Amino acid sequence: MSFCKYSTEFVASNKTEIDNIFINDYLPFADPKFVKVYIYGLYKCNNSSAFDNNIEAFSKTLNMSEEEILEAFSYWQEEGLVQVLKTSPIEIRYIPLNNVVSANKLYKTDKYFTFNSQAQEIFEGKREISKTEYGEYYDFLERFHVEQEALLMIMKYCVDSKKSAVGYNYILTVAKNWANEGITTAAQVEERLQAFEQKSTEINELFACLGIKRNAYVEERALMDKWLNDYGFNLDVILHVAKKGKLKTKSLERIDSVITKYYEMKLFSVMEIENFEKQKTELYALAREINKTIGVYYESLDGEVENYILKWLNLGFDKDVLLDIAYYSFKKSIRTLEGMDKTIAKFYKLGILSSQALKEYMSDIVSTDEQIKKIIESLGLSRNVNYIDRENYKTWKENWNLSDELISHATTLAKGKDSPLKYLSRVLADWHEKGIKTIEEAKKTSPIAEKNIVSKENFTGRSYSKEEINALFQSIDEIDV
Repeated sequence: MSFCKYSTEFVASNKTEIDNIFINDYLPFADPKFVKVYIYGLYKCNNSSAFDNNIEAFSKTLNMSEEEILEAFSYWQEEGLVQVLKTSPIEIRYIPLNNVVSANKLYKTDKYFTFNSQAQEIFEGKREISKTEYGEYYDFLERFHVEQEALLMIMKYCVDSKKSAVGYNYILTVAKNWANEGITTAAQVEERLQAFEQKSTEINELFACLGIKRNAYVEERALMDKWLNDYGFNLDVILHVAKKGKLKTKSLERIDSVITKYYEMKLFSVMEIENFEKQKTELYALAREINKTIGVYYESLDGEVENYILKWLNLGFDKDVLLDIAYYSFKKSIRTLEGMDKTIAKFYKLGILSSQALKEYMSDIVSTDEQIKKIIESLGLSRNVNYIDRENYKTWKENWNLSDELISHATTLAKGKDSPLKYLSRVLADWHEKGIKTIEEAKKTSPIAEKNIVSKENFTGRSYSKEEINALFQSIDEIDV
């Protein structure tokens, strides 16, 4: 008989990998040696009839005593992951973890004797805890590895808060939420409850504002804790939201949705919120105008205002430049807010946040195009300036630091050549390599031979008109955002 083998259900499932349930719910809490035994046994189940599938081979391979291996399998049997079918010779059956999670696990009565009596006392005779409810508590304690005293404290707090015999689903919802946050010990629960009590003044003021005459529930105190600690709002902001006419309601969930919206919009003070509400009409009007310009329609503008318009204004863009960019975007067939947002990000990198800055930037582009146009015409050519021309001119001026006078002198040398633009580019590259910066130095240098000119076309590509919009967008195409 093999030492380890799958159960019929496990074989049918055709799984040999480690289940995520094991990694998440069992591995973090088990002794590392026990984990090693479980995984190695799982591996050996793939070939249950192998000659080395026995406790002696396990002991040798894992460098553990047979007693330690038996102790490990005893632990996993208690957790419900395996069954010890025989002890002489020992035989282990692995159970599918899905079966373990869904099964009604049997718990030792003495393990939860004290917990049972203390849990029942919490309800002070208001109701009896059923066998099913106890089973749910046990399962939670085992799966989440929560201390019994911690769960009892949570139960009492829930009952005291609601002043009623609350159901176990409510209690376990609170307990699971806290366990997922890492609150599993009595000390950690005590710390959380103390934090809640420290916020009692704030929650009482909020309840007074809303006309609520009862104690705050656990989830309501958790919301207050989130607003104050996680989001970083002051109480005056929370009360301001609660006092708003449309929010004069006893629903803290509605208040939470509004406060969360302000948090996402990075509006943290009463003044910022009031300014936003006052400007909302203008913001929505701006959104409609931008949509009309780029050719889109949205029935609701809330998302656009919150995710785009407000963000752009907070970056420092003024209304007029946003409308200009929307117009230019439409002309460049950018017909979505996402596309416009990427374009705006490029302008932001360039520091162009106002219409005046945009006009100056475009003026520089037009001026540069005029300089390039003069070079092209000086070479006896007649065509529009294109993107490659701009890239080459930028290289000559910014990267190689060549003056307009030196470029003009090189133009006189290139004029009349078979490929004047190619020749011009090669001459300037030659001067850059030699460190020539003045016309006098250039005149002392022998002109390059046309046969040395590389055949690669330097000034080809799609031609663009001199139109301001095209020049503008071409200048930002290479900007990474």
